[in-house]
Amino acid sequence: QVQLVQSGGGSVQAGGSLRLSCAASGSYFSGICMGWFRQAPGKEREWVAAIARGFTRYADSAKGRFTISQDNVKKTLYMEMNSLQPEDSASYYCAASLRYPCPIDKAAEYSYWGQGTQVTVSS
Repeated sequence: QVQLVQSGGGSVQAGGSLRLSCAASGSYFSGICMGWFRQAPGKEREWVAAIARGFTRYADSAKGRFTISQDNVKKTLYMEMNSLQPEDSASYYCAASLRYPCPIDKAAEYSYWGQGTQVTVSS
């Protein structure tokens, strides 16, 4: 079992930065697949980034602006978001999957989810 508790997020003006955190508890962390997803009102959940065994993947919308990372000692997943734009406004969710290989962008194959945190970017 993996429990995920998110923190961070908030409101920022366009061009600003935010950092999201996702603290994991349970027996697994360093070797599992973890990802960030987001969902804006009226839209489907969208994959943003994933990390597994040090390898990272990003959605095109996140490349060059967002950085996913993890601290295996603290069992915490992070996402640093820079150059934020209004279209980045959404509820952001961290997720964990015990599947191999890492499901990357397939939300249905992540079994554990954080509670979500709101990111609002104003123009």
